[in-house]
Amino acid sequence: MEKRKANFARLYEGLKDLSQLRLFEKYEESDPSWFGFLMTVKSDAGFTRNDLAKHLESANIQTRNLFAGNIIRHPCFETMREDIDYRVAGSLANTDTIMNSSLWIGLYPGMGDAKIDYMVETIKKFCLSV
Repeated sequence: MEKRKANFARLYEGLKDLSQLRLFEKYEESDPSWFGFLMTVKSDAGFTRNDLAKHLESANIQTRNLFAGNIIRHPCFETMREDIDYRVAGSLANTDTIMNSSLWIGLYPGMGDAKIDYMVETIKKFCLSV
């Protein structure tokens, strides 16, 4: 758990000043053991989540889309009827943003500082080159 927390802190510190990304922040009262590092590409970043993911994957940094967001866009909802089979509360604008613009990179505890620093450097170079 401690290594995952340290990896998260190192990534966060390295990326927190990038204006193109929104980084996840924990509640002050919480003490999570991080599974992954969530990033959301802002709408005015000049690139998409898929652009960033493709770049990271080409640099041997594995990514995963966040399986969350606007679940009513899932194919299983095609035959369901709103207000009968499910109810929507609000516009779901934030869920659409998360679904379309967020991705994870891993925080495997076996990664040392050099690998975390490589991820930071790779992400920064991409974000600042667009």
